Amino acid sequence: MSQQEEKKIEQEEKMVENQSSEAATEQEAAKNHHKREHKRRGDKHDDSTEKLQEMGEKLAEAQDKYVRLYSEYENYRKRTNMEKADLIINGGKEMIKAVLPVVDDMERALSAMSDEEAAKEGVQLIFNKLMNILAQKGLKPIEAKGQKFDENLHEAVTQFPASEEGQKGTVVDVVEKGYYLNDKVLRYAKVVVAV
Repeated sequence: MSQQEEKKIEQEEKMVENQSSEAATEQEAAKNHHKREHKRRGDKHDDSTEKLQEMGEKLAEAQDKYVRLYSEYENYRKRTNMEKADLIINGGKEMIKAVLPVVDDMERALSAMSDEEAAKEGVQLIFNKLMNILAQKGLKPIEAKGQKFDENLHEAVTQFPASEEGQKGTVVDVVEKGYYLNDKVLRYAKVVVAV
């Protein structure tokens, strides 16, 4: 082989070597580019995941606020409905309370009319009619005479010495009747208690 041929082979080998190194460099550049692209896409993926989590948290917070607000509204609605029902049931409370002294006077008048039977019977009919109307509106008398004294129902006006030991703490006499209105005490019974 001649020197020229050897040079030519060396040049070809260098060329192949250069091409190989260029190809390796290109492959390395492509790999790096691919890694950078993947990383960039991953960052976008991470950003979108963070945004998605943040939106999920905001949605959960909004749902929690909604549930609390709805519960508060329901409680408010129930409370106002109960208050309205209570107002309707006890709406005539003040009127009935104002009529009670008239009832007391009629009872006294009935007890004072012992001689005139016809007048007493007429007043008794009026009294019964009035009491029936009031009973329909929820008025009911508190039974006191002979009962044990109960501070939730009775108001002791005076005390009387008990004639027997078993009579202590019981109501001996009723000065003024007490009344319930829809099972709530409207007026306490004024009583005399044995001690």
